Order: sequence, then C-alpha cells, then structure tokens
Amino acid sequence: MKTSIKSLAFTTLFLAVLSFGAFGQSGTTIKAEDIMEDMKKGKDITYENVTVTGLLDFTYMDEKMPELPRRRRWWRNGGDNTVNEVIESRISFKNVTFEEDVIAYYHDERSGYTFTADFEGDVTFENCSFRRDAMFKYSEFERDASFAGSTFQDETTFKYAQFEEKADFSKSIFDEDAIFKYTKFRDGVSFTGARFERSLDMKYTKVRGDFDVKDMYVRWDIDTKYTDINGRSFSKYMLRDY
Repeated sequence: MKTSIKSLAFTTLFLAVLSFGAFGQSGTTIKAEDIMEDMKKGKDITYENVTVTGLLDFTYMDEKMPELPRRRRWWRNGGDNTVNEVIESRISFKNVTFEEDVIAYYHDERSGYTFTADFEGDVTFENCSFRRDAMFKYSEFERDASFAGSTFQDETTFKYAQFEEKADFSKSIFDEDAIFKYTKFRDGVSFTGARFERSLDMKYTKVRGDFDVKDMYVRWDIDTKYTDINGRSFSKYMLRDY
C-alpha cells in the first residue's frame, strides 16, 4: 500500500510539473528576457494568466546593434538599413498582461537602422493587455494571427503588416489611435465587436476574403481612403447586397 501511495504521489507531481512547463506559470510574473531566450532556442511560447515584465523585443535589436556596420558604410555602399528577425516559434499568450513595450518594429534614429520581425508560426495574443506600446509595423504573419479580446492601452501600429492567413481582432479595444495603414489581409479579417476609442486609420488597406466589422465601434473618425476590400471601396463594400 505504501508503495502504491508513493507511486501515485510521484505520478501526480510529474504531471503537475509537465503541465507547469507546457502551459506557463499561472498567476506569476515572467521576465521578457526569459521568453526571448526560449525563442532563440526555437521553443514554442505558451503562457496563460501571467504578467510579463520588461521589454519583449521580437527584433533582438540590442543583440544585433553592436555587430552592424556604421550608418555611413551601409549608406555609401547602397545597402539596406532594415534588419529583420524571423520568429520560427509558435506564439501563444492568453490573458497575459505586458507591462512594458512589445515590439516587432523599431527605428533607431542614431544608427539609421530599422529593426523588424516576421512570424512563421501561429501567433496568439488573446484577451491580453498591452499597457505600453505594441508595434508590429512591417511584420509578416505567415499563419493564423489572433489579437481577439486584447486591449491596447498605448501606441500601437500594424502599418504595412501582412497577414497571409486569417486575422482576428474581434472584441479588441484600442485606447489610442489604431493604425492599419497599408496593411494587407490576404485571407480575411474580423473586427467584430472591436472598439476604437479614438481614430482608426485604414488608408490603403487591402483585404481579400471575409471582412467582418459587425458591431465595430469607432469613437472619432475612420480613414478608409483607397481602402480595397475584395476590389471594392470600403463604402461600397458595406452597402453591398447579401
């Protein structure tokens, strides 16, 4: 009987540890640098009900900067000032609070370099809270991307971003101006129930596939100049017959 009890206790402990590692540390604080280290190793990132402290930088700008040529060198040689990082890990954050910036884009004025990040796997930020900047300018999302139910409390941009598969911004909340200028959605996007507490910029945005804006709310103004939704302007698309 004692042996059985010990075996049961060991099994229970093992399963608890396994669950802990696979689904994140519920109710705890996680350092952004630890997440970045795991991504460098190619590990999938999965966290629920945690708070992330520190700058979460998908571009790894600080690591790359010392090894880059000085500005005048790449400029004179006709080089490119864009430094891109490809994130191969699948990313999943649910009910996560980000206390500092989350960046997949940053332009460094001193060096002249622009740092960007693309995502090869599924990207999930569901019911998350971005307390500071959330920057995804120029990012390419190769698989499904979801920001459903998330709140963006500070500056955010998806300008020039490309979503190759379905994108979900349903029930998301943008406290500041939301920028989707020049953004491309190649397999549909949902803004169902999304709230934009200030302005929404969708100028030059292109959408192919479903475009769901049911119950979407914009407090100030929405710029849809040159917006292309399945070959139609925003206004004509919204007036189409079903």
